[in-house]
Amino acid sequence: MARHSRSAVAGPAARRACRFPPSQSLSSRNLNAGQEFTIAMFSYDADAAPALDFLADGGGMGARIREYDWSSTPLGLPATWPQPLKTLTGVMLSANQPMFLAWGPDRTLLYNDGYAEILAGKHPSALGRDFLDVWSEIRADLQPIVAQAFSGVPVHMADIQLLMLRKGYPEETHFSFSYTPIRDETGAIAGFFCPCVEITEQVLAERRRAADTERQRQLFEQAPGFITILHGPDHMFEFANATYRRLFGDRQFVGRTVREAFPELKNQGIYELLDRVFATGERFVADHVPIRLQSPENAPEQRILDFIFEPILDESGQVTGIFVEGHDATAAHKAARELRESEERNRRILEGVKDHSIFTVDPDNIVVDWTSGAEAIFGWSAEQIVGNSADILFTPEDRSAGAPAEELATARAEGCANDERWHMRRDGSRFFANGSVRPLHDAQQAITGFIKIARDETERRAADAVLRETEQRYRLVARATNDAIWDWNLVDGCVEWNEALHVRFGYGEDEVEPTGGWWFEHIHPEDRDRINASIQAVIDSPEDHWSAEYRFCRTDGSFADVLGRGQVFRDDDGKAVRMIGAMLDLTDRKRAEEALRELNETLELRVAQRTEELVAAQDALRQSQKMEAVGQLTGGLAHDFNNLLTGISGSLEMMQIRIAQGRLAEVERYVGAAQGAAKRAAALTHRLLAFSRRQTLAPKPTDLKQLIFGMEELIGRTVGPAIEVESVNAAGLWPSLIDPSQLENAILNLCINARDAMPDGGKITIETANRWMDERVAAERGLEPGQYVSLCVSDTGTGMPPSVIAKAFDPFFTTKPIGEGTGLGLSMIYGFAKQSGGSVAIYSELGQGTTVCIYLPRHFGEAERVGLELSKDPTPRAEAGETVLIVDDEPTVRMLVTEVLTDLGYTAIEAVDGPTGLKVLNSEQRIDLLITDVGLPGGMNGRQVADAARGVRPDLKILFVTGYAENAVLSHGHLAPGMHVLIKPFSVDDLATRIRNLIET
Repeated sequence: MARHSRSAVAGPAARRACRFPPSQSLSSRNLNAGQEFTIAMFSYDADAAPALDFLADGGGMGARIREYDWSSTPLGLPATWPQPLKTLTGVMLSANQPMFLAWGPDRTLLYNDGYAEILAGKHPSALGRDFLDVWSEIRADLQPIVAQAFSGVPVHMADIQLLMLRKGYPEETHFSFSYTPIRDETGAIAGFFCPCVEITEQVLAERRRAADTERQRQLFEQAPGFITILHGPDHMFEFANATYRRLFGDRQFVGRTVREAFPELKNQGIYELLDRVFATGERFVADHVPIRLQSPENAPEQRILDFIFEPILDESGQVTGIFVEGHDATAAHKAARELRESEERNRRILEGVKDHSIFTVDPDNIVVDWTSGAEAIFGWSAEQIVGNSADILFTPEDRSAGAPAEELATARAEGCANDERWHMRRDGSRFFANGSVRPLHDAQQAITGFIKIARDETERRAADAVLRETEQRYRLVARATNDAIWDWNLVDGCVEWNEALHVRFGYGEDEVEPTGGWWFEHIHPEDRDRINASIQAVIDSPEDHWSAEYRFCRTDGSFADVLGRGQVFRDDDGKAVRMIGAMLDLTDRKRAEEALRELNETLELRVAQRTEELVAAQDALRQSQKMEAVGQLTGGLAHDFNNLLTGISGSLEMMQIRIAQGRLAEVERYVGAAQGAAKRAAALTHRLLAFSRRQTLAPKPTDLKQLIFGMEELIGRTVGPAIEVESVNAAGLWPSLIDPSQLENAILNLCINARDAMPDGGKITIETANRWMDERVAAERGLEPGQYVSLCVSDTGTGMPPSVIAKAFDPFFTTKPIGEGTGLGLSMIYGFAKQSGGSVAIYSELGQGTTVCIYLPRHFGEAERVGLELSKDPTPRAEAGETVLIVDDEPTVRMLVTEVLTDLGYTAIEAVDGPTGLKVLNSEQRIDLLITDVGLPGGMNGRQVADAARGVRPDLKILFVTGYAENAVLSHGHLAPGMHVLIKPFSVDDLATRIRNLIET
């Protein structure tokens, strides 16, 4: 096989192999026997060509893979790839379906043209990178299934939803794929192979179709007619709307067939109609079909239905079901029948009336129907008058005085026309008649004629003259008021109105019929029955006064709100014979009240809208502030860690170079530099954990006064001689349950900030006090009401403006020049105080100095005494046979801890996860101490491993090691006896001392 190498570092053999110019690539030259070729920056002998046949095609991605510098990746040069990787790469490149390979522990990514389209903006930079790094935004979603594939278990996902950043913005995507584990020549899992299909459009389209179907069903549910959807040849109910359920009773339709839900329809033809529509695909329309149903009380009932059976077709035109829509016409059918019966009764009644002339004319005033009453009064028989003009029933002068055309026009407009004039009998005699004209309508409300009623009022007319003088006085009074006055003769039904009716409501004198019927017909339909009943109740009762509000129609069709009042007059027998009343127009007053109500509602709506706008603006501001804080956090974190990592990696590289050069004397200097950078990185991590309230604390009952006293010398050296430091401690200061080392760090940070705020010198005051926090004060400080200890650090420095105070606790926010502060000090103090159950507050004014107060909860107990630190003893060694079990999923940590334990004489046993460790614990193996990481894979965390270990070895000593505060796992710092916590990173001496102390206690 020909050798190949990067041109920059090619050896002599490689340079000898590069004999063709770069332009002669695999894609541009034919390969003949003995011919050499060049792919990108690599040169090959012709003898090596068969080893690269798997890269011979593959479109655009085939070319990119051939041109890629694989020597810079864990895979190495393609000619050296394992045969399974070569085979699958060739299969992938020749496939049209999107496919990719992830190979090796670094999950190096290879893919074809189809998968390049899925990568979108991540292509072509994704080639040769770690698959999980390429999809970093969905790493948490992919990591479990990638781990499953690398464990040898195939994974298939029919539909997985992922939020990808591949086109410059987050988008919801859906995929169907399979992860197939691939083994190398040794049989070990070396990677996985994935064919995949993006189904995003199909999923979103199905979601839209489902939403459209749901909206359609909601519309069906609210439809006034009954609607149901039947499926299949058995006509099974898929849907029945509310009207359908009300009409036919809720028989639990869905999931049942028509025959099961309506067994009583047998032999009524409905089953057969449904079968015919399903078989032929032809619509069926039914009009007024009688259906016999069985009511819930098992009583038979008949309904008259109008309905449509509409076939439902699929995309191929096949009938899949039937859509049923219809209306219950039972009430309309009954009403039509009752109308016919009523007309027949009226006809018989009219035939029996002898003192009224009743006859019917067509629109041209030709007599078409003549009753026996009309024959008795006028003297003409039906045979003599029918077919003639009704004009012959009036005297010549009254024909012009009461022209029929005018009467008919009034009847058409108002539904009734008054007719009081002289009439002519067949024998030539005259009589005065009081009558009316009403239109007749067909089913479509078209006028088909008029019915005329007339009664001989000659004698009554003479008697009325006697009353005119009295009534004249009444009319004078009626004209003098602005209210519509009515006088209702309860005997003959006549009603007279004053002129205010015309002024107030717009009616001309010829538009008002002098009947009670006209009045009631102009009352709003919704009020008519109520007013009629209330007036009738007064007439029939001993009461004489009536009053009610209702709506009365104007000539323009609008309705006025009126107050009606009336007085009933009775004869000697107590019978009501007359009613005089008035209508007071309340429209203006009601309109003003409605306008006021609408104004109030508008104001309330505007206030609500403004409130919503303010809330939305506040939410947007808070979100913007959060994003700014996150940006500060990530930017500052990257800056500081990059500096520290540069120191560590650079020192390690220099150590490697000096060792290779044999200059061992200089190695110690680089070791010290790397250790120093590592310690600063650990300190930065602890600060970040304190800021995020995720650090692991070691709380102890602490006397703050004693703690400050022990720090005075350190603070003095730190701030320098130009700064005066004074401590003021309250008498009887309460203890607090805190981590004293974290509090010392916080106090020192506050003093350094105070020093920096006083460049020309000044004074720092450290003051402690006992505090009672009521609900109001506690709420202002973000605390629960109760007892607290306050520790305040004040300075006489430059102070801070409100804009700086608002950001003081933000991560990486600092007012110091670049390079003179991390911006994590106050955020760390805030995180520590919050994690300890307290809070922090800042009080500052420009030019007046600053005070920062830490509030910590009171501890009800005695504080521990702080002793002097003793000089360190030599690192303690193990006694014979002592054994330690290490459970940690990080190989590097396990290796280091095992090396330390071995050097100290311990027997060390390693386990990569909880279940493996439990197997050792359940054996007869001697175990003196369990060291376990808190966060472990395999379904068990460190605390669960410890609890299980205590179940079989009750007195086992346990040391938790963690770089993160899993407070819920560690029971928020409350550990059982014999359990301790060691924070990563830790020194060898700290680990050895902690192990010895745990084993000996």
